[in-house]
Amino acid sequence: MSQRRPTSFDIAELAGVSQPTVSRALSGNPSVSAETRARVLAAAAQLQYKVDKNASGLRRQHSRTLALLFFEDMTPEDSLINPFYLSMLGSMVRSCAGRGYDLLISFQQLSSDWHVDYEDSRKADGIILLGYGDYLQYRPRLEKLIEQETHFVRWGSPREGQIGTTIGSDNEGGGFTATEHLLGLGRRRIAFLGSASPAYPEILDRWIGYARAHDEAGLAADPALAFDALPSEEDGARAAVALLSSGAPFDAVFASSDLAAIGAMRVLQEAGRSVPQDVAIVGFDDLTAARLARPALSTVAQGARLAGEALVEALIDAIERGASTSRLLPVELKVRGSSVSV
Repeated sequence: MSQRRPTSFDIAELAGVSQPTVSRALSGNPSVSAETRARVLAAAAQLQYKVDKNASGLRRQHSRTLALLFFEDMTPEDSLINPFYLSMLGSMVRSCAGRGYDLLISFQQLSSDWHVDYEDSRKADGIILLGYGDYLQYRPRLEKLIEQETHFVRWGSPREGQIGTTIGSDNEGGGFTATEHLLGLGRRRIAFLGSASPAYPEILDRWIGYARAHDEAGLAADPALAFDALPSEEDGARAAVALLSSGAPFDAVFASSDLAAIGAMRVLQEAGRSVPQDVAIVGFDDLTAARLARPALSTVAQGARLAGEALVEALIDAIERGASTSRLLPVELKVRGSSVSV
């Protein structure tokens, strides 16, 4: 078995300095003292670490390339990538071209050492991160990127306490609007299908909006009508089966993703529940599949074009100006046949 190639983190540990200090010392940055540089070079020599001249050149000069990292999303259907992320791709490519950048697309496993590999190879000036599964498990990788002084932006929940520049939709506002729409139709027993926990902050925000709409209507959201569901048809179907099996009365469903909503709608229709007469349903995302569903799915639309543009612009700001700002993007309710008879 071949020995693992030493990294800048190994040098940092041996030299007793931070990893960013190692990067600066190896690139000849004058901010590093002669004594510290000597210690870093001695550690590098001891570990037989070879500096990639091409990579170090990219650290000093812009490569005019952005890296888009898709992380496999372990959905029950093994689709691996959330369809909403794919819908952003066209606008990202156009935005990059308009600013004179190339876009390098890579597919990563969260279990890999992609954050270490990126610092050592530096194929691009910065990275866009899409998809992460459990945020609590993902967060330490983001902290490493901060340590490495890597330019990055990510799609997620731009709430207080998040790591790095984050671009995301107004998930709480969307959850509120969807639920308000259903309450306005006279529905009073609205089930929520989604994994609302700190591990999934975007879904948690949608749940908060759902609960707030109940509060403002003078109602209490019933915890007996909340069922976990990842953004997949299979999970939505499973949650709908659990909802039916619970025996709890309900007259509407707000699903935290279109895929879960479509899976739930299929199960409810097969169980003899008419949509929207017996059960009104609203999803979240506005995927193409939502418009093709029968009946067409009412949903909260996240603007894929604006999202892609915002991610690219934020990353280029970080690269060229040294700073970027998190953004909360607007959403829009699309009312279709799954909630209102047409």
